[in-house]
Amino acid sequence: MNTETAATDINPSRVRKIIHVDMDAFYASVEQRDNPELRGKPLAVGGSAARGVVAAASYEARAFGVHSAMPSVTAKRKCPELIFVPPRFDVYRAVSQQIREIFAEYTPLIEPLSLDEAYLDVTENLKGMQIATEIALEIRTKIKQVTGLNASAGISYNKFLAKMASDLNKPNGQAVITPKNGPAFVETLPVKKFHGVGPATAERMRKYGIETGLDLKSKSLAFLQEHFGKSGPYFYGIARGIDERQVKPNRIRKSVGAEDTFVEDISDLALATAELQPLAQKVWRYCEAGGIGAKTVTVKIKYSDFTQATRSRTSALPVAGVDEVLEAASSLLATVYPFKRPVRLLGVTLSSLTAEEAADDQSQPQLDLGV
Repeated sequence: MNTETAATDINPSRVRKIIHVDMDAFYASVEQRDNPELRGKPLAVGGSAARGVVAAASYEARAFGVHSAMPSVTAKRKCPELIFVPPRFDVYRAVSQQIREIFAEYTPLIEPLSLDEAYLDVTENLKGMQIATEIALEIRTKIKQVTGLNASAGISYNKFLAKMASDLNKPNGQAVITPKNGPAFVETLPVKKFHGVGPATAERMRKYGIETGLDLKSKSLAFLQEHFGKSGPYFYGIARGIDERQVKPNRIRKSVGAEDTFVEDISDLALATAELQPLAQKVWRYCEAGGIGAKTVTVKIKYSDFTQATRSRTSALPVAGVDEVLEAASSLLATVYPFKRPVRLLGVTLSSLTAEEAADDQSQPQLDLGV
């Protein structure tokens, strides 16, 4: 989509049937399933210590404003009765595999986004079913039978709208956005709710007078490319209900990262540098086990006031070992010393991955919260 004459209408002859399945409060629901005493109670999966972070929250907790990535102290303040449970990622992965096997009964075109959500292309499906809403209902019913957990689903003709639809009737529901009503649906939607538009991008859009899908649609492709770079054509398309991205079974992972939130803030460079070692080891073990090379090392620094900074280094050749990762990370950290404030969290990420073994993107950001 490189010109203003890019497609602005949905072609009925090539309408796809895409389902986005999203488990409801996945981690928390697994814990409530396995421990009846937790059912119906506000629950957070994560660390309850002063430096802990919420990895997931039950719907009972969400009613109090508790959500994932929230500091545990804030969550406890919002909901004094909140119950904290340590995460059991091995269990979540096992349940996720059960769900993946159900998906595979219907289509080989499965693109996992995380342990608890995935896109499915059921345009041509293994059951020979014609109606995607019926497929989604069957899948959700089987998930409930096999795992005891509720799932929600969105059905549409592209990935963007399927993702948006899956949120419409949560929890334990589904919704469909058809080619006929897709463009109108997008026009009324605040851009801050668009999947793929984060808080920073939403704020930039607001400064340009873009607050709804209709506002976004009013901007030319040239304007969006000028102000949003490579994302411009994508924004131009979704403002019109168009998203040509395919469901990719082997979704290439772009990076692997690990981070840790400290019990006490760190102001000393030597102490902070020492904290990089286990992080470097963790990300390198993942790459080494998968035969993955990485050319870019990034260090993330989050300060005591929750502001953050990142520093990156890219080499012509992949890093050769954990020592090289640690050396690069240490050098990058040193560039922000003296720290403008005490450091609350450090993270190390390897990106520019260079092997196809990186394709199985089964984890999600929650796994790297350091809880």
